[in-house]
Amino acid sequence: MDKILEGLVSSNHSVAVKRAIVKKVVEAAEKEVTEEQCRALFTLTSRLILLGEDAFQKQIGFQVLEAYARYHRPEFECFFSKEFVLSLLQQGYGQLDRKNPAIIDYIHCCLRLLISCPSVLEIFCVIQVEVLRMVCERPEPALCARLSTLLSDFVQCIPREKSGILFCQQLVRTISYFHCFANQERELREYVSQVTKVSTLLQNIWKADPATLLPSLQEVFAIISSTDPSFDPSIALASLVQHIPVQMITVLIKSLTTDQNVKDASMTKALCRMIDWLSWPLAQHVDTWVIALLKGLAAVQKFTILIDVTLLKIELVFTRLWYPIVRQGALAVLSHMLLSFQHSPEAFHLVVPQVVHLVQYLRTDGLPTSKAFLLQFTELIHCMMYQYSGFPDLYDHILEAIKDLPKPGEEKIKLVLNQSAWTSQSNSFASGLLRQAGKSETGKTGLVNLGNTCYMNSIIQTLFMATDFRRHVLSLHLNGSNTLMKKLQLLFAFLAHTQRAAYAPRNFLEASRPPWFNVGSQQDCSEYLRFLLDRLHEEEKTLQVLEIANPKDSSPVDTSCKDQTGQTSKEGKESSFTSAEIKPDNDGRTLIERMFGGKLITGICCTQCNCISEKEEPFTDLSLAFCPSATSQGGPQHDEPKVLCQGSVNGGSEMPEPGSSKALASNVHFVPVTNETPLSVPDLVNYFLAPEILDEDNAYFCEKCNSLQRAEKTMRVVSAPEYLILTLLRFSYDAKCHVRRKILDNVTIPSLMKLPVHVLSAHTQCSSTSSSPLQVDSPESSENLAKKLKPSQKDEDEEEETIDRIDLNRGAGMPVQSVPYVLSSVVMHSGISSESGHYYSYGHNISGADGAQHSANHFTLKDLGNGQVENNLSTCSAVSVAPEQGETRPNSGQEAKDWLLFNDSRVTFTSFQLVQNITNRFPKDTAYVLMYRKQELPGQKRNGGMMANGTRLSTEPPLQKELLDAIIKDNKLYLQEQELTARTQALQAPTSSCSFRPNGSDDNNPPGSCGPSGGGGGGGGGGFNTISRLVF
Repeated sequence: MDKILEGLVSSNHSVAVKRAIVKKVVEAAEKEVTEEQCRALFTLTSRLILLGEDAFQKQIGFQVLEAYARYHRPEFECFFSKEFVLSLLQQGYGQLDRKNPAIIDYIHCCLRLLISCPSVLEIFCVIQVEVLRMVCERPEPALCARLSTLLSDFVQCIPREKSGILFCQQLVRTISYFHCFANQERELREYVSQVTKVSTLLQNIWKADPATLLPSLQEVFAIISSTDPSFDPSIALASLVQHIPVQMITVLIKSLTTDQNVKDASMTKALCRMIDWLSWPLAQHVDTWVIALLKGLAAVQKFTILIDVTLLKIELVFTRLWYPIVRQGALAVLSHMLLSFQHSPEAFHLVVPQVVHLVQYLRTDGLPTSKAFLLQFTELIHCMMYQYSGFPDLYDHILEAIKDLPKPGEEKIKLVLNQSAWTSQSNSFASGLLRQAGKSETGKTGLVNLGNTCYMNSIIQTLFMATDFRRHVLSLHLNGSNTLMKKLQLLFAFLAHTQRAAYAPRNFLEASRPPWFNVGSQQDCSEYLRFLLDRLHEEEKTLQVLEIANPKDSSPVDTSCKDQTGQTSKEGKESSFTSAEIKPDNDGRTLIERMFGGKLITGICCTQCNCISEKEEPFTDLSLAFCPSATSQGGPQHDEPKVLCQGSVNGGSEMPEPGSSKALASNVHFVPVTNETPLSVPDLVNYFLAPEILDEDNAYFCEKCNSLQRAEKTMRVVSAPEYLILTLLRFSYDAKCHVRRKILDNVTIPSLMKLPVHVLSAHTQCSSTSSSPLQVDSPESSENLAKKLKPSQKDEDEEEETIDRIDLNRGAGMPVQSVPYVLSSVVMHSGISSESGHYYSYGHNISGADGAQHSANHFTLKDLGNGQVENNLSTCSAVSVAPEQGETRPNSGQEAKDWLLFNDSRVTFTSFQLVQNITNRFPKDTAYVLMYRKQELPGQKRNGGMMANGTRLSTEPPLQKELLDAIIKDNKLYLQEQELTARTQALQAPTSSCSFRPNGSDDNNPPGSCGPSGGGGGGGGGGFNTISRLVF
């Protein structure tokens, strides 16, 4: 039979005759044939398959071999042995080289015929070894594709365990050697198909054995980061990107960017080659990985790499916009590179000459996706021209070319730019299909700077970090109201639960901005805080009055919003302020009074008749003036506070004139300002509370004496607020120079402080008058409590006594109780004037179910001189300050996470030591507003998760339905934006669109500047019409 077949093949008969005879030969396979005849037929058909002169001979060989192997399985099993397979793979067949793809096809065919035979297991073992050897020899794409097809069909041939890992690594390296020099469409299609088969094999192996994935990716990075000038890896590696789980982006990028063993030169090479991958057709998620790596490098501040790569590759990325098949990913990368390159217009100006040509091409290329893509591209160009204005000679022809296309509004442009600066990249490197929360590792949300609104952002974050205040605001039932408190509640809810990296508080800004604050101008954060608290207080008071006056005008009960006691809240045209928890003492005080309200008694004692006149005044903050140069008879003059003169001051309060002096009482310890020892906050509090002598031009008119008399004016805190707000009066007026100036003295900030509070008793007052329920200093009258102190000369009594001393007041006979306070937040001002510079804030990162409230008996405060306090926190782990103030604990990982730095959109971990030393490192950055939180006094007990005074809630209140719905809606919108972009990138949808979304946070580390910066990139449009548009 083999002779007949061999003669037939070499005969001159027609193809039809040959086919008929071959059919007879195939039918004869069912008959009994000797072993020698079968072997001869198998040998002949194998020769025809492997060495056939034309496709007809190869076809005949396959037909006859398949027929006789099916009916004579034992004979074929003996013929196709492991030795025969090994010889084929190692030596080839006749003149056919062992690397010829035909050999792999032949083995593939024979394995299908032997799949049910036991001997096939031995062949699998042989192939496992041989395929590893073959990939190490760097086979050509055609052979590698055939091998991948074989291994995909017979996974038993894939090497296992350690050999499997090595096989994947070598296969990755083999892909890096692929190159295509063809320029015909058919050849390009074939090449892409071959590479796809190989990458699909790797995908299947990774899925079946996840342990092989990470070593494979490490091999990819080793290849693309190679600095060997003689090796240029193929962009075919881009075909692997789509098979890498998107969920690994964050871990992998963070690992790469923080690996100290990766040199800058290697990282630069890797990033450049990944950008080259944008040229690979149909590759998905390449732009996602490139942008993630760009963000990761920005997050670790490797700006040199970003600058070099951007300037080197920006023009190449731009040229990819001409090719629809890769246009979408290219626009996403181009947008991110341009929008983040904000320190110079150099990168943008490199591509400016090509903009008009691309616009004209997009108008005329006839593709259905070009119109949408043109709108996206135009939006990017408008953002860049806005960022780098002042080049009319470069931009005029561009504006002419796009004059009929929509232009984004200025607010949208600012928002885009505000999120993309390298210095504002967050530590969330994820992109694409991942949940792109974009938050920093702190888990906190920043606030977008809406144009010189750092004064508001720093105050909002300070109030948000006031745990008890935040919980009370979130527990209020304000459904349906349009009050300022409702807007604050919604803002707090977003800060706590949004998935965005930074929230833009536009509505709250419009509602809370004082009328005299010019839009876009820099303002005083202390002035804004007073106005905000006053507005919230007066608003609640008004609603209380309306409720009393019209108790029956409320709308039906809102049954969807019940508090924890089963009580329901009512809502009407104006909503009432009802806490979700029971208030044990309904004293009519507003939330602002309960949280920030304290009381002072100002007393004036006539030295002639000893008659005392007293007045009780509420306060929400204490404005602390700096001590002027203290003198004593024959004593040395001390240095005055160091200042810088700078124009007029927009807002805030002023300190007393340095030329005057203040007599210090004998029971107040005060150390004047010197170059050696800085002032501390207790020093300024002592100075604030020190008695003042009214004499000469400032003499007191005593009604009893009916004449001007020398008198002593005293101030005593008689009611301590839950949150003590201290404003350091750093902006003073120099009467001699007639200029405003900022005092740059460093002030030591203790983490713990005790405030002397005088306990009121009925018989202590000679005469007293009560003021209105709450008085807040207005900006027009900046005559706050500290400014009223007009110091005069008096010999100083040097009897020392610290602020935490419990004693009887000499004038009023009131017992003094030391109330402990722990530092909660600090607002810093960076600059030399209130009308320039930047505000940012530090907040204590308090964790735990109850906000880590500490009992006062846990603290031991030791006087260190000049009012400083040493803290011994033996049992409180929540407070990270070491026994020495501001000392860093060695080998302590927790200490660095006890404080947070809120710098507009950016939120980062910091430590209390950095908070204390900020002015030493950045002289223009000084503490301006401090917030201290009152601690429990010994004997105070919790009652149902709430302090006896009803001001402390033990847990975060559950979100009310209205707030929850708003957050869910926004989070869904955000996730939909991300998912839509990712799906568009993955599917290469022709109708895809690009939206410029916030990708990061905005800010610089201190010292900072105020104003919008940054921007984010988006996806591109595209699709392809013909394979001839492939780019290589």
